[in-house]
Amino acid sequence: MPDIRDAGWRSTHLGRLLGHASRRFDERVLHLMAHNVDVPLALSHLAARGQVGAAHVHLTRHLALEGSRLTELAARAGMSKQAMGDLVTQCEAWGLVVREPDPLDARARRVCFTAAGLAWLQAFRDAVAQAEAEFNAEVGEAVATVMKIGLEAWAAPAA
Repeated sequence: MPDIRDAGWRSTHLGRLLGHASRRFDERVLHLMAHNVDVPLALSHLAARGQVGAAHVHLTRHLALEGSRLTELAARAGMSKQAMGDLVTQCEAWGLVVREPDPLDARARRVCFTAAGLAWLQAFRDAVAQAEAEFNAEVGEAVATVMKIGLEAWAAPAA
């Protein structure tokens, strides 16, 4: 058993390394999105100034193309409904999304991408692809493949 006086384990354990890697990847994706010429200029400036963060990417990851209810978005993102509501309100102000009546329930609203939001989503897709390619080049295809397979297996729900 490792000695707790050896502090090295606290900075090199799997969770810490995954956290650092995730932040580095998200930062690279946001940087690429900020410099994508197809992203509306106002959004590009927000991303370049660091005002768009991981939470905004959460919305981009989890919002269905046909729109989603706020409760669905919150559940998919692992956030509270209130936190997701605040995020949607902010993204609505930026022109990424709009709330529309839900055709299946007159009492409910759906959050939907705007045209600018769809451009943002495409920029997100392009940035993720480029960041993954850069990762593959940096660590090598074999290591990247093994890491991805391992993470997919570990992240999969337990049977």
